[in-house]
Amino acid sequence: MKTATTLYALAALGYVSATPLGKRQDFSTINYPAGTGENLHEYPPGTGENLHEYPPGTGENLHEYPPGTGENLYEYPPGTGENVPFYPGTSTPNPVFKFTSTYHILATPDQVVNGTTNPVFTGGLPGTEATYDFGINVDLDLICYSIKLSGFRGEYQSPAKTATHVHEGVKGRNGPPRLAFPNPVGDGHERFSVGCLQGPFTTGLLSNGIDTGTGFKISQIQDNPSGFFADVHSSLAVPGAVRGQFPG
Repeated sequence: MKTATTLYALAALGYVSATPLGKRQDFSTINYPAGTGENLHEYPPGTGENLHEYPPGTGENLHEYPPGTGENLYEYPPGTGENVPFYPGTSTPNPVFKFTSTYHILATPDQVVNGTTNPVFTGGLPGTEATYDFGINVDLDLICYSIKLSGFRGEYQSPAKTATHVHEGVKGRNGPPRLAFPNPVGDGHERFSVGCLQGPFTTGLLSNGIDTGTGFKISQIQDNPSGFFADVHSSLAVPGAVRGQFPG
């Protein structure tokens, strides 16, 4: 009697059809509850028993590993330091990059001058500061840069193609830009610009019809570092928001 009660209870739930007890029950027609997996055409997502692709992140049969794992990325994720010229947040050059010289520059408003014949100190853009870390390879005519700009205000403004430069000029004197870097970007107080440039160089600024970067070689910095400075220009301080001399 107990068996009959069980079968009729299953029938009431829709798992089997009610049949006379004298006939053999075909249990192959049982529909098990959703999710148990006994008679599902495909197992539930994530179980992996009959999936043609494993769940995302397992990596067993993915054509490409999930972003960030680095197994088949041609560039490692930002911030890991495998393919950046300087380790993030430091002035330490990545040994993968072979530099013949490196330079760390602190650029401040009090170093900015205006004019070429009788230059005067302008005071720049108070409250702004920048650090420039450069690594150069004279054999490749290559310069890599890591620029951090803090407290910048206004808009970038320069007749050159960007407002972030290396100029040729000794301390207290102005001079033409020889290199133009992408302007630092970011949200809030700090902005950053990181990358490398390789000659031939252009600045977008013409002097007597010739670009001021034309013919410039990175070896000129290594030969006379104190003859160059880095700066950035603002609409609130067009001669320069900050300036810093290469150490000699």
